[in-house]
Amino acid sequence: MTLTRRQTLFSAALGAASLSIPAFAAGRGQSGKRLVVIILRGGLDGLAAAPPLGDPAHEAARKGLALTASGERAALKLDGDFGLHPALATFAQLYAAKQLTLIHAAGTPYRERSHFDAQNVLETGAGAPNARATGWLNAALAGMPQASAAGRKELAIAMAQQAPLILRGAAPAATWSPSPLPDADADTVMRLMDLYSARDSGLAKALAGAQEANMLAGEAGAAGAKGAFASLAQTAAKFLKQPDGPVAAVLELSGWDTHANQQPMQGALARSLTQLDGGVAALQAELGPAWRDTVVVVATEFGRTVAMNGTRGTDHGSGAAAFLLGGAVAGGKVVADWPGLAPGQLHEGRDLRITTDLFGVLKGVLSDHMGVARSALDNQVFPQSIAAAPRSGLILA
Repeated sequence: MTLTRRQTLFSAALGAASLSIPAFAAGRGQSGKRLVVIILRGGLDGLAAAPPLGDPAHEAARKGLALTASGERAALKLDGDFGLHPALATFAQLYAAKQLTLIHAAGTPYRERSHFDAQNVLETGAGAPNARATGWLNAALAGMPQASAAGRKELAIAMAQQAPLILRGAAPAATWSPSPLPDADADTVMRLMDLYSARDSGLAKALAGAQEANMLAGEAGAAGAKGAFASLAQTAAKFLKQPDGPVAAVLELSGWDTHANQQPMQGALARSLTQLDGGVAALQAELGPAWRDTVVVVATEFGRTVAMNGTRGTDHGSGAAAFLLGGAVAGGKVVADWPGLAPGQLHEGRDLRITTDLFGVLKGVLSDHMGVARSALDNQVFPQSIAAAPRSGLILA
């Protein structure tokens, strides 16, 4: 859903949020499966977020950056071969509860290193940059069984001022984001409602929907002590857990382009991982019982170089780490055809090789969790991707 002039007027009058009005706030429908996609923009260093502790070449290849099995740079252990960055404490708890699966050495069909092109492929689901102007998530929502969409005027919500590319398409979607404008007082809102009711029923209905949406978002609309990303995640959960709410939500987190001074334990990367971890914790807490029917996909456009560069950071790479989290995930495992980090095992002598097709993983989630048919996955959701079969065993039966 895009903002019209009228929506802009009443959104500014409210001052509480910048949004395309989620019409599901006043509807009636059925609860069901939920999907959250968190896009990490900038290229997450998957070897830092989920270090391959069991790879004998790991510490030498990542000299100056490597986390270790013990000591001052100790990672949180998962299985015998992989760990998690210490900032990802919630992720580690979910893994122990069998509600997290680590997907490693993964990537899309794109093999270059442009942020813009890589994000385009990640969001469109196409085999090449700029091959289409709509997103795979929107196409997947359009391909869900009709019963899953019953009673919902919007199938998805993006926690952003504008719908990201992944959500663009024919399926109805809304946006919500905190507004920089000051809140309008109650008297002003009441007067606007009286004016609109007398002169424009469309504006009156839209204003009422905006009020209801903002009341639903509540105090989560402000950043608060827990941080802006956690607050957005909490607000997304408030929308998702409504019986007639959207079935999907998209959140974005930037700041992963760690070209300089990356640091293994502190610094910008650790702060970003802390934000991500806090956002997932807030999402889980706010969803409550609805968490058991939820899958959260965390993905980035590409990984980073294995070796540290001259400015103590990492450059654009290839193979990356992704995560599946949630009560509907068959977790407690690592999905990785590990290629190794020895010099002869790297892509172009510098990157983690991609051995797991991220589109195949996403197909498995959409098929087993959201009920999207294989034909739609191959042709509409991820066009020309027949070779990438949906990966099974990711979702609880």
